[in-house]
Amino acid sequence: MARLLALLLGGFGLGAYLGRRRRREPARVERSPAEELRARLAEARARPDEPEHAAAEDAAAPPSAPEPEAPALDARRAAVHDRARRAIDELS
Repeated sequence: MARLLALLLGGFGLGAYLGRRRRREPARVERSPAEELRARLAEARARPDEPEHAAAEDAAAPPSAPEPEAPALDARRAAVHDRARRAIDELS
């Protein structure tokens, strides 16, 4: 009976020790991929003098003058629509 009681108390003591040990260890917080990307983006925004950043700004800026190819684009669009209409008529 004394052995059983000693074994039980030892088990409870070991459980309490391991529980305290787990609580004391700092939790390892891993950064998610989204957080890493946000950090890299913030880093890139903080350094505007890099050529990559300047190229991205130039690409994002709207053009100051209208493009001269607008009539050609409208003509191509009309041609595509005409071909599509003919193809639909052939299928009917």
